[in-house]
Amino acid sequence: MHAHPGLVAILAYDGLCTFEFGIAVEIFGLARPEFDFPWYEHRIVAVDPGPMRATGGIQVTADGGMELLEQARTIIIPGWRSRSDPLPGPLIDALRRAHQRGARLLSICSGVFALAATGLLDGRGATTHWRYTEELAARFPLIEVDPDVLYVDAGQLITSAGSAAGIDACLHLVARDFGTHVANSVARRLVMSPQRTGGQAQFIPAPVSRTPRSDLSKVMQWAREHLHEPLEVRDLARQALMSERTFLRRFSEATGASPKAWLQHERLARARELLESGSEHTEHIALRCGYRSVESFRVAFRSVVGVPPSVYRERFGRGAKTPV
Repeated sequence: MHAHPGLVAILAYDGLCTFEFGIAVEIFGLARPEFDFPWYEHRIVAVDPGPMRATGGIQVTADGGMELLEQARTIIIPGWRSRSDPLPGPLIDALRRAHQRGARLLSICSGVFALAATGLLDGRGATTHWRYTEELAARFPLIEVDPDVLYVDAGQLITSAGSAAGIDACLHLVARDFGTHVANSVARRLVMSPQRTGGQAQFIPAPVSRTPRSDLSKVMQWAREHLHEPLEVRDLARQALMSERTFLRRFSEATGASPKAWLQHERLARARELLESGSEHTEHIALRCGYRSVESFRVAFRSVVGVPPSVYRERFGRGAKTPV
């Protein structure tokens, strides 16, 4: 059984971003009868006094004030009412104290501006909606802003890009706590892809392509069925009946990632599933996921996931007892 993942405190404020707030409540606040282990507790934390207005004419009543942040293992900042609106001093102090005692802080979309105001992101990587990345970098030059990704995991600090990318970041945190199998189950209930590939570059306005993308989706599915093979870009291009050059361009336009990066993602996602669901030897898993040697598999897995395959199995495999 998993240990209790702790309290998730979701900030509410006057001018609340409704969609971002809804993401946090949906993932961390909804009952999960499909699981036989403790799910997150959650509380709505008031930044401002009285009922707070949210976009769409909604009023939100909180469970308590900022004193609840002292008990939280995770704090969600669901957007912020204005990128130029100063963060209240008591909230800055509360977020800094929470970080100092080891709490995780996750911002969704413009919520990164609130998190940046605390100074906690200085010297660290972060992201936000592609429309605001230049502004974030200009106002907070000590932050290493990545404009292309859906979220950045800097350990205790997680920042996500545009609104829906908050789902990706929250599911990533669930995977950190419970493993990808549980995160995938939550994603299925949301009726969405467990982990989107590519970055937000794919959503930046660009001329509409007249080339249908069904050919690429078929190739991607074919690749998933042949991950045990040492696939190269030329193999994918051949399946798509394209030259390598054309395939590389169209794949990047459609997914925001290179074929090589996408294959790495798919191989490691498959490896995580195998490590969580069974006791198969690491050498066999490496071969099933298309790695030529167990050493190259271990290096790739650790560089992306952060721990060796053996440690990942201990934490998230059947019989694992504690979340990360």
